[in-house]
Amino acid sequence: MRAIEVSRVIQIPDDVEVNLEGKRVTIKGVKGTLTRDFSQAPISMELQNKTIRVWANWPRKKESALVGTVYAHINNMITGVRKGFTYKLKIVFSHFPISVKVQNKIVLIENFTGERNPRRAKIIGDAKVKVSGEDIIVQGINLEDVSQTAANIEQATKVKRKDPRIFLDGIYLYERSEGMEQ
Repeated sequence: MRAIEVSRVIQIPDDVEVNLEGKRVTIKGVKGTLTRDFSQAPISMELQNKTIRVWANWPRKKESALVGTVYAHINNMITGVRKGFTYKLKIVFSHFPISVKVQNKIVLIENFTGERNPRRAKIIGDAKVKVSGEDIIVQGINLEDVSQTAANIEQATKVKRKDPRIFLDGIYLYERSEGMEQ
């Protein structure tokens, strides 16, 4: 039996400003501004005082799930403009020392298992990548950009055509956190 309505309410903190035009959400905070368009989602949204209500009337399973998904996206946007996100990756090697450089919107991973050509990982959106010793720090206000950039770096060092239990070289994610270090 279908529910009559599925609804979620998001409380907006005092230091965050939210603008809702149709299904386009713009959130401004201390760290910056994020905008996202949810017009493809068959749900309804409204902004009242310091709350955003996301709901679907007579939803099927997909619409019920989308209410939760949009709720989570908006919460992540609020967290991003208030605190930001930080992902930390560790450079691991046993024989060939890996060197990592950042050039424009690309991370170059040189000397991975002794390869001559550098492996490349794309930096998505406004994510900032910083290399400090054995650590790579990816920071930004958009969770999707930060996590996809970290995933790109990790996937660029995937060992192919060798036993992954023996060849453990690579760059691995070891910490995710809210907040950005200066």
